[in-house]
Amino acid sequence: MTEIATQEFASPDELAGRLFESLVAGVELLSVYLGEKLGFYQALAQGGPQRPSELAAVTATHPRYAMEWLEQQATALLIAVDNPAAPPDERRYALPPGYEAVLVDELSPAFVAPAGRFIKVMGHAAEPLLDAYRTGGGLGWEQLGADAREAQAAFNRPFYATGLADLISHAPDIHYLLSADGASFAEIGCGGGHALIALAAAYPGLRAEGFDLDAATVAMARAHVEEAGLAERVTVHLRDAGDADLAGTFDLVAAFECIHDLSDPVAVLATMRRLAKPSGVVLVMDERVAEEFGAFGDPVERLCYGVSLFVCLPDGLSRQPSAATGTVMRPATLRRYALEAGFSGMEVLPLENDLFRFYRLEHQ
Repeated sequence: MTEIATQEFASPDELAGRLFESLVAGVELLSVYLGEKLGFYQALAQGGPQRPSELAAVTATHPRYAMEWLEQQATALLIAVDNPAAPPDERRYALPPGYEAVLVDELSPAFVAPAGRFIKVMGHAAEPLLDAYRTGGGLGWEQLGADAREAQAAFNRPFYATGLADLISHAPDIHYLLSADGASFAEIGCGGGHALIALAAAYPGLRAEGFDLDAATVAMARAHVEEAGLAERVTVHLRDAGDADLAGTFDLVAAFECIHDLSDPVAVLATMRRLAKPSGVVLVMDERVAEEFGAFGDPVERLCYGVSLFVCLPDGLSRQPSAATGTVMRPATLRRYALEAGFSGMEVLPLENDLFRFYRLEHQ
């Protein structure tokens, strides 16, 4: 009880207020889901101020629903209304200046609209998760559906597109390897393919190959590669990289934000070690959680534990036997996995990011 007593807790009334505010925030995130999926934000960004009937016509939605959504968004201070005293169907609504970066621009570092999809996915998964919690089973990404895959890819895309290559450039040995003509890069668990695209775009001589086991995810990644015009240098495989005859092939082998999801992270890390050239680099990017349990109230820690409850831990447990890592994979855990996989050590790279930590695994 002594340790608990040293933590700072709100009063019961304050806690009730906090949870009520969380309810409001959750409902508003779901309203963002509606706005993104129905194209409301995009229409406002492209067409400027609009009446409910005009927005409904542009988005092929019902005017009464469009009106309710617009009024809710204005009440939540997510969009602006020109004359609140006007008749409901005469009011004109618009995105405030700069809000496109948060709600529409998929490459903006401030783009967080996919958060609404995460809330929808977690709510949808809650009922089947009750059974998993009771039995020790799991729920894989394929069961979470398209919104989960697409939201994950969309949420990480701005960082990959605008920040990944810049961070890599601050790791001189990795930057040097990737800058060579004919350099090669393999990404394990490549998801939507945006990291492959970002590095291939930044390093014109680079050949990049992604590996994933989910057919729908691979199809999504291949489409993104085609859209980026990089299909000649970027290939996405629907197969286990461990089954490929690619030992000692790649200058850089990386796993971006996926090791904590895996049921057998040691086996995957061992595959990464085999794929790397003797002079190559094995790189893991994962959440920047605290090094030890006890970061009470920290927003990143709270977010990672929350996502773990509904997505990452159930995904890891959907295949047995499982390491059951969960989203909150601390450096000591990854170091243990790396040593078990045959690496000689692990270095935390001095690459600064609020959400992600970069690890170089030593294999010589």
